[in-house]
Amino acid sequence: MITFENVNKKFGSTQALDDVSFEIKQGEFVFIVGPSGAGKSTLLKIITREALPNSGKILVGNQDIIKMKTNDIPKLRRKIGFVFQDFKLLDDRTVFENVALTLEVLGKTDEEISKMVEHTLKLVEIWPQRNLFPRQLSGGEAQRSAIARAVVSKPDIVLADEPTGDLDPKTAWGVIQLLNEINSWGTTVIMATHNQEIVNTLKRRVLILKNGKITSDTKEGRYEVK
Repeated sequence: MITFENVNKKFGSTQALDDVSFEIKQGEFVFIVGPSGAGKSTLLKIITREALPNSGKILVGNQDIIKMKTNDIPKLRRKIGFVFQDFKLLDDRTVFENVALTLEVLGKTDEEISKMVEHTLKLVEIWPQRNLFPRQLSGGEAQRSAIARAVVSKPDIVLADEPTGDLDPKTAWGVIQLLNEINSWGTTVIMATHNQEIVNTLKRRVLILKNGKITSDTKEGRYEVK
């Protein structure tokens, strides 16, 4: 599903990723953990081809995304939903309109959009807030809206970059349960996080990054960064 082979990425003199290799299979739920600056966000950005490595090989599905033509990048990104710590909802659009935008870009009809957005908002339990604007939402409601936007097109992969970072513990667990449910559909979920309690409780696969290197790759792992 996703393969990194000897991937290196530098920003100036900073080595963000250092000879990183791993493989993630379809349907896995993987935590990427490590201290700030370890390279977690860079790794996720490379999967979406928002950033390119300096060397190495990366496969998403059967596609070599480094050699991918520019006009094929949108096709890659249609397979990937991205959930951000700061939500990145559009302030001048309602919850419904924020989620619908993903489908508008894909060229869905108004009828398709209406049905798919309603189904997804009900699934993430945010339907009653569909006509509210982001400023009217709680943190948990905003993050559920962001997750709805990420999954409404039924992507193969969901990437989550610190999605619980600004949430209280109870709300954070609600978001994790939602991502867990999305994973149960067969969707691959990759989540970068600092939340030790969540990682240690869920006992999913854990990749530990430190100074751009993978120092541990453990099935049913724990958050143990030394």
